[in-house]
Amino acid sequence: MVRVDQLCSQRNIRVFCGDVYGYYGYMFCNLGREHNYVEEKPKVVKPTGDSNDGPEAKKARVDPNETTMVKKTASFCTLKEALEVDWTTEKAKASLKRTPVDYFLLHVMLKFRTDKGRDPDPQSFAADSQLLKQIRDDVLESLAVSSDLLNDDFISYCFSEMSPVCAVMGGVLGQEVVKALSQRDAPHRNFFFFDGRKGNGMVDYFGSN
Repeated sequence: MVRVDQLCSQRNIRVFCGDVYGYYGYMFCNLGREHNYVEEKPKVVKPTGDSNDGPEAKKARVDPNETTMVKKTASFCTLKEALEVDWTTEKAKASLKRTPVDYFLLHVMLKFRTDKGRDPDPQSFAADSQLLKQIRDDVLESLAVSSDLLNDDFISYCFSEMSPVCAVMGGVLGQEVVKALSQRDAPHRNFFFFDGRKGNGMVDYFGSN
């Protein structure tokens, strides 16, 4: 997956990828170093210079009935850069409390797949559970973060693919593809994580700006 993203980046091809692990899902997108888009904003109406209605009338106001299109640019990094955050820097340490644990869970699941060539299997739940714990400890140690960030509870909820979670992730992926192609509205930059246990999603950016 990292290799495919690198090849696409070299050829200026936009990348979307995602997966579901039990109750958890993620989406990553790389729209290139410079992705241009427009956002629809309420129009700010400037007062005329000959108003005699006092100071308040001379202030600029927002007209909800009129909108204007604002051009913007967003920058993205490769998946490799997004997964290689240096958590030993002061800036990274300061943001650790705000970082979704799903990001570290993704590292664990990708490592499991790399090592075993498959995802955790309910048919071998006991063995895979122990392996997930070991991989969790190894991965978080290699990232120089505490293993307490991802407690053992995640193991019971990351087997198979839950249909409702797949539906949510498919909807978000489809929405982001349409936004990227139409170049309208701000894209999710660059990760979207969904936790089916809590029923909420989060957008966060990892990697070089």
